[in-house]
Amino acid sequence: MPPQGAIIAVLAMAGLSSSFMFTLVVPIQAKLPELLNASREDTAWVVTATLLASAVITPIAGRLGDMYGKRRIVLVLLAVLVIGSVIAALSSDIAWVIVGRTLQGAASGVVPLGISILRDVLHSSRVGSAIALISATMGVGGGLGMPLSALVTQYADWHAVFWMAGGLGAVVFALVLWIVPVSVLRTAGRFDYVGAFGLALGLVGILLAVSRGNEWGWTSPIVLACGLGGVAVLVVWAWYELRISEPLLDLRVAVRRPVLLTNLASVAMGFALFGSNVLYPQLLELPPPAGLGMTLLGASLIVAPSGLVMMVLSPYAGKLAGTIGPKLLLMLGSIALMAAYGFSLLWATEIWHVLVSNLLVGVGIGFGFAAMPMLIMRSVPQSKTGASNGLNALFRALGTSSAAALIGAVLAADATIQNGVPVPTPYAFDLSFALGAGAATVALVLASFIPQHPQLEKRPSLPE
Repeated sequence: MPPQGAIIAVLAMAGLSSSFMFTLVVPIQAKLPELLNASREDTAWVVTATLLASAVITPIAGRLGDMYGKRRIVLVLLAVLVIGSVIAALSSDIAWVIVGRTLQGAASGVVPLGISILRDVLHSSRVGSAIALISATMGVGGGLGMPLSALVTQYADWHAVFWMAGGLGAVVFALVLWIVPVSVLRTAGRFDYVGAFGLALGLVGILLAVSRGNEWGWTSPIVLACGLGGVAVLVVWAWYELRISEPLLDLRVAVRRPVLLTNLASVAMGFALFGSNVLYPQLLELPPPAGLGMTLLGASLIVAPSGLVMMVLSPYAGKLAGTIGPKLLLMLGSIALMAAYGFSLLWATEIWHVLVSNLLVGVGIGFGFAAMPMLIMRSVPQSKTGASNGLNALFRALGTSSAAALIGAVLAADATIQNGVPVPTPYAFDLSFALGAGAATVALVLASFIPQHPQLEKRPSLPE
């Protein structure tokens, strides 16, 4: 077997590559209508498509990994990432760029699969810190990727960001194939195609309503149909999953108290993370007096240290979880996020204020994201880790999409005209900071009710 440090490093690179996809087009997002010769509403799908694909594919990929081998599915997802990147890089037509971005979004499934691989192949003494590192990549990739994308788009053609993503995906694919061993366990059974289709349909409906509600109107027929229809589909899906012998997701495991509370806390943590990604770049880039008047690259460099904090803290977070337990680690992460947003409510008028808040966000996400997969995996059978971590990633995605929609609505609803352009008022920013603090408080309360020492039910599984 390759050195365990090499396995961890390669899976961390895979996680960074997948999370990078979410901030890949941020530097060119405002210019997309001009670059693609399309309306702003249509170009919003360049971002929305990645979010939808991520939410749909991640839990399905987890189940496929449990059944057919986690490394195999990681390789498939990385190959899809490369294909999507090449499609987007070769096209200036909005339809093909959206197709490429959709395929890129599928790569988000490599993070929960990577976490599950670590549980299968690492010595128990290294699992905690390794999981913390891989989980942190979900925040690190976005934080570090934004200035890199800004730098590339500032000095090269915008297609270069997609070539960069494709090249990164190809390198990681080769490293996974070379370094990462085949995972130890597989789960017997057949894949639940009906369940996969039902989950995808329900999630697409709900996420469409949440992510496009600002533009389509929250009470418009299409938003209501998508949202309520998605909920109805998921209700029927859950009823079906509970009545078949080989479900896509074992909901009886998912509703165990520690798993359910961790997943609900993940929604709040995802909201707090993405809230910072929406708020602080805008605050830095808007011209005075609404903002601090920085360039996109400069703002990205102020936001990026939060990702560095997550990376530096991750090995310590794993060791700390082994000492105080993942429950208390999640609570500490929630408190750090509350402090970050509370600081912004009091001080958000200087660049260093935003830097301090982002550093606190890095601490909060570094601790919180490290704790959540540990809480999940100590509460589910080893044969269920892929699907269970995929479901946890889905809940985080619901939190991030909700943050994008709700905070976007708040900033748009309370705006003033500055140089002929509507910009958010200080009150809109303060209200958004309060929402972020509220989400972190919800995460803290939910974490406090997670059992300290849950009982793990053993389930049989077949060797690979």
